[in-house]
Amino acid sequence: MHLSPQTPRQRFFRRSLTTVFAFGASALAVQAQTNAVSPPAPLSSASRPEPSNLSSFVADKAAAIALGKALFWDLRLGSDGKTACASCHFSAGADPRSKNQLSAGTNGAGSAAMAQLGGPNYQFKASDFPLHQLSDPGNRDSAVLRSLSVVAGSQGVLKEQFQGIQPGQGADLRQPVYDPVFHVGALNTRQVTGRNAPSVINAVFNLRNFWDGRAQTVFNGVNGWGKRDSSARVYKTTPVWTLSGWQYRPQATSVVINDASLASQAVGPVLNPVEMTAAGRIFPDLGRKMMALRPLAGQAVAADDSVLGARRHASGDGLSAESYATLVRTAFRPEWWNATSNLTVDGKSYNQAEANFSLFFGLALQLYQATLVSDQTPYDRYLQGQSAALTTQQQQGFALFVGKGQCINCHGGAALTNASIHRRLVTDRMSRMTMGDGRVAVYDEGFYNIGVTRTSDDPGVGGKDPFGYPLSYSGLSKRSLLLFNAFELAIADEIVTPLTRIAVNGAFKTPGLRNVALTAPYFHNGGMATLEQVVEFYNRGGNFARANIADLDADIKPLGMTAAERASLVAFLKGLTDDRVRRHAAPFDHPSLVVHGGHVGDTSAVSVGSDGRAADASWLLPAIGRGGYDAARVPAGFLGLN
Repeated sequence: MHLSPQTPRQRFFRRSLTTVFAFGASALAVQAQTNAVSPPAPLSSASRPEPSNLSSFVADKAAAIALGKALFWDLRLGSDGKTACASCHFSAGADPRSKNQLSAGTNGAGSAAMAQLGGPNYQFKASDFPLHQLSDPGNRDSAVLRSLSVVAGSQGVLKEQFQGIQPGQGADLRQPVYDPVFHVGALNTRQVTGRNAPSVINAVFNLRNFWDGRAQTVFNGVNGWGKRDSSARVYKTTPVWTLSGWQYRPQATSVVINDASLASQAVGPVLNPVEMTAAGRIFPDLGRKMMALRPLAGQAVAADDSVLGARRHASGDGLSAESYATLVRTAFRPEWWNATSNLTVDGKSYNQAEANFSLFFGLALQLYQATLVSDQTPYDRYLQGQSAALTTQQQQGFALFVGKGQCINCHGGAALTNASIHRRLVTDRMSRMTMGDGRVAVYDEGFYNIGVTRTSDDPGVGGKDPFGYPLSYSGLSKRSLLLFNAFELAIADEIVTPLTRIAVNGAFKTPGLRNVALTAPYFHNGGMATLEQVVEFYNRGGNFARANIADLDADIKPLGMTAAERASLVAFLKGLTDDRVRRHAAPFDHPSLVVHGGHVGDTSAVSVGSDGRAADASWLLPAIGRGGYDAARVPAGFLGLN
């Protein structure tokens, strides 16, 4: 517990001023810095968090992983029957699409700039980046050439109202609703999210998920709000003896599943009316549709798929299981699906398995995504003693990463993020720090305002949940320490009172950095297209440091790196690429996926498809097995720049 203010980075750096990092045969001398750091560890040494009560729900973990992978890649999850979780996470766990990815942001701050660029169905160009352009990229006080408050987000679904499911069909019944923002002429276009899609790879290590941390560590089986939603209930059977024999009657019950932020995250997008669903659909509706469908029917599965190969249909089309219900019954304990009577949710009758689909979906996707760990990078091999794994330039970049560049101050630990669940064991969930304005405040560890955008454009973790509670630990504790303790199942590690100053507005989760060369565009607004632009941003001390000064991380200041030093740091960041991720090799292999990249046409006119809606411009991502694509078939990244 920190009872006294800390200067920047004293929050977890407690060693001498000069440290020599010895990694096997290589000795990397790091020059004296204000605060030296402990040597990082390879990611393979980090345990993968898993709920302690998982066995109360899951009967067959391997089957649950297979269920999660199938659901993650199945295009029929979307109300339109052609939008999967993977649609925004198919490349290094992120989204490299560049057409119809333009958004005005979470609060519409970029509406005018969006129109200036061309509006919906716009094709990003390399010259659009960075979105905040200066006459001298190394000087944050130089003349601003252009500053666009837009976001490079991820396209989802058309604006529509849910009307019901069509038994045996992948697409829901839905009614188009005029979209005042996302349309070209009289045709709606796919909506675009107000934030850039982060990678799901290594996300299992995040204490909280989403940029604003709203995916709670506790999964309640229903939605992403954990114990904040006191009404969340799933249904468990109770055996009752009757004259006709044993009956299994579903009873509403609350569940608390710890270390399950990935499950909390998973259940969010699939019911989001921008990302995947027509407005008004609930999880039991999705359960009714999916439980009756053969897994991945219509999508190819490789014979040597590392998870699904053994369950592949003989034709190569989807899985051999009769339906998703078959996989659910194998993966989960019977008391969550074996009721002999229906129950009522929102005035409609569903069977127990349909009503509990959110529980199955969240846990299955958590278990699948927990396999997506990229710990075989040159950097990890270097930390394990293979001195030649990093080039001389990359080793120089590493020295800058832990030293002059101050990157490790936020990208600490084996997962290279202070937002990691493992950092909780080293640092507190909240800390005190002297902020950019020289005043002390409490903030959420791993969430920082670094001046990418104006604080007023997006509150980040400074926002609120649907129940009116602060998203941030700091804000929640300031409102009530008892609420923090109850919601987080933890004792607050800072003394926070109603008078305590907190600094959380405009702060966002620090992402891990492995595979960062493959996950452009960067930051929560997708505002930069290359690693060179990212390093320039940090070197000049951010974009909006003065505007955000009250909440600004004090490390955001000019660093004075030379061109050669910046190049070395970029080279090191490229040494964080796991080649299995680049080639989509196991565990990153997958079924085929039809990817939609905007609409046929441009910002002035789009073509009409056979269903009367705007026609998608699509391409096929082929199915690939455990060996991954060869070099000639590796899909291109964002704008082909990385």
